[in-house]
Amino acid sequence: MSYDAVPGGAPPALPISGFPDPNGESSDGEPTKAESTLPATAAETSPDHPWPLQLLSRKLKAHIERAPAAWIEGQVIELNRRGGSAFVTLRDTDAEISLPGSLWSNVLDRQKMPLERGSRVVALVKPEFWLKTGRLNMSIKDIRPVGLGDLLARIERLRQALGAEGLFSDSKKKRLPLLPHRIGLITGRDSDAKKDVLRNAALRWPAVEFAVREVAVQGVTAVSQILAALKELDADPHVDVIVIARGGGALEDLLPFSNEDLVRAVSAAVTPVVSAIGHEADHPILDDVADLRASTPTDAAKRIVPDVAEELARVRQAREQLRRGVGRLVDRERDRLHALRSRPVMASPEGMVTAREDDVERLRKHAHTAVSSAVIRALDQVHHLRAQVRALSPQKTLDRGYAVVQLAGADGLGHDVVRNPVQAPGGTELTLRLAEGRLGAVSSGAPAPSGQPSQHQQDED
Repeated sequence: MSYDAVPGGAPPALPISGFPDPNGESSDGEPTKAESTLPATAAETSPDHPWPLQLLSRKLKAHIERAPAAWIEGQVIELNRRGGSAFVTLRDTDAEISLPGSLWSNVLDRQKMPLERGSRVVALVKPEFWLKTGRLNMSIKDIRPVGLGDLLARIERLRQALGAEGLFSDSKKKRLPLLPHRIGLITGRDSDAKKDVLRNAALRWPAVEFAVREVAVQGVTAVSQILAALKELDADPHVDVIVIARGGGALEDLLPFSNEDLVRAVSAAVTPVVSAIGHEADHPILDDVADLRASTPTDAAKRIVPDVAEELARVRQAREQLRRGVGRLVDRERDRLHALRSRPVMASPEGMVTAREDDVERLRKHAHTAVSSAVIRALDQVHHLRAQVRALSPQKTLDRGYAVVQLAGADGLGHDVVRNPVQAPGGTELTLRLAEGRLGAVSSGAPAPSGQPSQHQQDED
């Protein structure tokens, strides 16, 4: 059955049937006349229409006892036996919250080791409401001590789960600055760890600055105070690196540094975080998620700041190496200049010009000779071609006694060349072109074939 929450945070209202009426008579399932006049819910009550106290108490009892039993973890801060019962007060391991409870003495007697104040336990708790006194009681049905083995197993399970998420991956590790100007230090109040870090860091680099946050490093307030200091220093832009330092101690004392909330906060921090918890053998989960793990607080001071004496020695060594390097470079360049100056081209620079002048004169003569030879050969070729052209020209034919017969025109000059006697019948005026000049002539007609008289002879006859 589900119930609606009453406004204002009041417990849910239960049905009225089954409870005694204000006159003390119980109901058989049907509300009596008196019950039917009562408000159905707490929100409906008023000064004029209140609930009987027993009705509220019974409703509270019924509501509270519906809550199931739950296993819780805490630390025993009070333990009192009174006959067959015992009263225990448990406190949260990470906060200032306590819870009283009661249990039967035989539950304590079942323990192999007697419980004492300060013991870390897990308990099966069932809330109960005492109707007559109106008190809430946490009834402890079972209680078991948490041993070192259980704590170590729990830490290892958390370590594996966070590792599977990648919180310990090298890719998430941030590089520490070479020379931090301001270091955030989270440590215990007036602790040896604080003194070790400050003293050794100042010995190595006197100019280093610290922003110290003194917090509880064990107990129920340790986690909350460390988280607050980490958040404050991470938000400070002048802090270059944060160191969380604590001296050695028992496993229970170092449990805050394996707290899941603290581990996740360190993983999400923007500023590099150095873990310096306990001794070399101590290994809280904070060591895995931090950007650098130092074995001790003293080791953290040595690893976050350089040694000024070593750095000065390195500077001197670097300066000496630089001086030797520059000296070698100057000597080498001086030798190169001497070698360059001793070369003939530098000793007698005009020699290079003279040699090039001779080369130019030689090349000029060679070019002139080549061009002259080419011109002579071309001239001979032109003479030869001209002779060939002249030998084939019509003028040469005329020079050998030949003549060109042309029909005489009106201007007295020859025009058409006569190639056939038919073109010049008898009496046709002709022009004869000789080797030198022209002659006029008249055609006598074509000569008669052999044995026949010519036209002229026929005319004479």
